[in-house]
Amino acid sequence: MLKWLVKRQLAKFGRRWNYDVGYVQEILDEAGLGAIAPIQAIGKLGAFRRNVPNDTYYGAALTAAKAGDCGPCLQLGVAKAEAEGLDPSTLRAILECDYEKLSKEALLGVELALATIARNGSGDEARREILRRWGRAGLLSLAYAMVAAQAYPTLKYALGYGHACVRVTVGGTTVALARAEYA
Repeated sequence: MLKWLVKRQLAKFGRRWNYDVGYVQEILDEAGLGAIAPIQAIGKLGAFRRNVPNDTYYGAALTAAKAGDCGPCLQLGVAKAEAEGLDPSTLRAILECDYEKLSKEALLGVELALATIARNGSGDEARREILRRWGRAGLLSLAYAMVAAQAYPTLKYALGYGHACVRVTVGGTTVALARAEYA
């Protein structure tokens, strides 16, 4: 009975976001309900958001998702950002690595994500500014967003469901993705 309810919720999620939930349905069928809880936990991790503006949050989350290289996951993130009212020009600038067109708030999220992915210590200035503006809860929100944004593509690729990301639709227009420099 509970399995039926979870499948129904998955189907609803898939329809709402135009997202293929087949890999999660397969996990449910083959590994059972207990295997779904960790996937839900990733979603809860990514949903934690305190104090940061949407453009900062999505600057970090979409940059991390793009680095994870899963087109459907990135498209889902874009759809959620659009649903929250993020300006399409901001989304395009993030995806196209056109950072001069970003607000300082969006750029802080992007800079933190790029430095975190590169693991080269370059994010100290962005981190300090994020802490100054939005405190530890704001920084934690961005860290969680990046972890969740990369966890799903990693899981999907490990299970054989990953799809390379080459273009995403923003505001009904296809955007060719630019590769960010992570080093």
